[in-house]
Amino acid sequence: MTKKASIFKVLVEYFRFHPNAVLGWIWVSLVPLLGSLVFASTYFWVEKIHVQSIADHFLLTLSLSLILGLALLPTTLTALACGFFWGWLGFPDLLLGYILANILGYRIGKGLNTDFLPLLFAKNPRIKTQIESRMERPEGLIFFIRISPVIPFAISNFLFASMGISLRKVLLFGVPGMLPRTFIAFATGMIANSFLGAKQALNHPYQWGILIFLLLISGVGLYQSWKKGKA
Repeated sequence: MTKKASIFKVLVEYFRFHPNAVLGWIWVSLVPLLGSLVFASTYFWVEKIHVQSIADHFLLTLSLSLILGLALLPTTLTALACGFFWGWLGFPDLLLGYILANILGYRIGKGLNTDFLPLLFAKNPRIKTQIESRMERPEGLIFFIRISPVIPFAISNFLFASMGISLRKVLLFGVPGMLPRTFIAFATGMIANSFLGAKQALNHPYQWGILIFLLLISGVGLYQSWKKGKA
């Protein structure tokens, strides 16, 4: 009888032979945090960006898609900045940029984590049935992972790509799941008197209350979705 390998051992073996995947996961985990620190001291450059023409909207959308898709900034901070600097005029650009960033981040994640599932299934055949049964209907998992305030956008892109979930489903159910957090940050930026004040407002008790509420919804939803997949 062959002893099945633990997921931890599979991860160690996978990352040992896939250094690009290691760098990718480190990037999406750390770079958004570093980017937010840099942006906090250089945000005044954004004040010079005016969105008036179609070309301006195109460039803003493209910039947002690259910033979010390459995990240069967190989505919350990006939405906050869009709300503060451009208001409703920039909301369509933010939404479209988010969709394009989703595609970009997913493609990068898929390219860096090409054979993770085959290796996992080969080392632990029992888990193959468990995961495949849940991935037949991953709608709930996608939605509640996106709505969670503790799972970053860039990491979830890599996660969905690694699990072999189709991009169409990620967009169809992930975009609605991201909207609550995005809109809250966007609205906070709109009503702020200063950008630094908007950032500080994210630590207000009512903001924490909203985040805890979303976390509870996400936790319950993920649990229910996982149990249904098992059934």
